[in-house]
Amino acid sequence: KVRQLATTVAAPSSTTAMPVGNLPGWHQVLAENFDTPLALGSWPGPYASHWTSYDGFADSSGIGEYEPKQVLSVHNGMLDMYLHTADGTPLGAAPVPLVTGKWGGQTYGRFSIRFKADSLPGYGGAWLLWSDANDWNDGEIDFPEGALNGTFDAFDHQVGNPSHNALAYDTGARWTTWYTTTIDWTPSGVSYYLDGRLVAASTVSPSKPLHLVMQTATT
Repeated sequence: KVRQLATTVAAPSSTTAMPVGNLPGWHQVLAENFDTPLALGSWPGPYASHWTSYDGFADSSGIGEYEPKQVLSVHNGMLDMYLHTADGTPLGAAPVPLVTGKWGGQTYGRFSIRFKADSLPGYGGAWLLWSDANDWNDGEIDFPEGALNGTFDAFDHQVGNPSHNALAYDTGARWTTWYTTTIDWTPSGVSYYLDGRLVAASTVSPSKPLHLVMQTATT
């Protein structure tokens, strides 16, 4: 069996429930419902044993910075990202679940995230599986990805030639509605599910360890 990661960033009103325990063919290693409130400025607090975040450096666009203590809080069963500008710098966050309790990912897995966002111009989400070796050639799997004031897509970047997409799919779904996205990554390929419905699939499958990063920052 391969390993499963389930993460929630949304309230229980989402139409698709968090998986509880093992699913057929999968062994659950982390499920986070964010039950313990955490004030802004306190991240990661009680979540430090299995969550971290990018911190104190420029985001991918080069416009903003990752500043989790000024952005992340927990309330009402939600991990909240307070995306805003402070002292002229747009601030974002990139939470990273520590699946094994330490930095690093795994080879293959199932990753589910429940979420909703405000329609915020200038910001976007790129929630992706990224190389433990920080080598883009190892592959990149994104779902969801897109501007927060638009729709979100699914991507599978070509291993060894990552500037080309093995798969690019626009779901047509907007961030402003509760959704659950799921990535199934196996040796034979990558499948993308939206609220439990298969919407895209690729036969290109990275074979080196990747970890989940929920990059949410300027576009």
